[in-house]
Amino acid sequence: MKITEGFAPYGEYRTWYRVTGDLSSPKPPLIVAHGGPGCTHDYVDSFKAIAATGRAVIHYDQVGNGQSTHLPEKGGDFWTVAFFKAELHNLIDHLGIRDAYCLLGQSWGGMLGAEFAVDRPAGLKALVIANSPAAMHTWISEANRLRRELPQDVQETLLKHEHAETTDSAEYAAATDVFNQRHVCRIVPMPPEVQRTFDAIAGDPTVYHTMNGPNEFHVIGTMKDWSIVGRLSTISVPTLLISGRFDEATEACVQPYADEIPDVRWTIFEQSSHMPHVEEREDCMAVVGAFLEETAA
Repeated sequence: MKITEGFAPYGEYRTWYRVTGDLSSPKPPLIVAHGGPGCTHDYVDSFKAIAATGRAVIHYDQVGNGQSTHLPEKGGDFWTVAFFKAELHNLIDHLGIRDAYCLLGQSWGGMLGAEFAVDRPAGLKALVIANSPAAMHTWISEANRLRRELPQDVQETLLKHEHAETTDSAEYAAATDVFNQRHVCRIVPMPPEVQRTFDAIAGDPTVYHTMNGPNEFHVIGTMKDWSIVGRLSTISVPTLLISGRFDEATEACVQPYADEIPDVRWTIFEQSSHMPHVEEREDCMAVVGAFLEETAA
């Protein structure tokens, strides 16, 4: 399988990307947008398997993360949805695929994908929104509901450190892991590619801490009031929704996408939480592959 890596200049910054497969294939390539905000492409690396169908798959690290330009000095006014939408457009044009491409966004990547798709961008043929909330207020309320189901001592530990503003402590991290093992990735220990992303966040948490907060359920960053509810009806391409039965992106989080997007279908993976592409990898690849063959062959 042909693999090409490079950097797309984005203003004074650089976006790292990798293409698995051949961009000259007649099938529109699939761009994979990772989550976070502030993760890396590593934990969604499994989607490169789609390239076996003859469709090139493009992974990239959003600026601030992974192998792209890091900017630890930047604050909340810099890290915006508009910045990352412009980066995605820039990558599409750099790769010369403006005429035809598909987009898969996972978690925050799906939120970004929805924001991208509501503008009806030229060349977009199909959209996959994987494990993404449509509104952060719902995400936060659902995360707090799931949190109340954790063991009492874990809940008390989380609360103690949040009140003391010591969320960088080892004890808090260990309590957070209990939530993650239920609702983020149910494979314990985490697969190496998922661990690489978590390690990368720990190494430079600028984007994650600024836009989200210290973890998946203590959301105090600039995205805490984000919502795309009421704007989704302008998405004009076939859309696949993916979530897991134990997902932190609960059915309530995903429902507005199903309600508002005109051409939409939804698959819930029964043995997965937030990462069906890892937890039920083979089935997830089959569902995504079949959807793309049906809608963007």
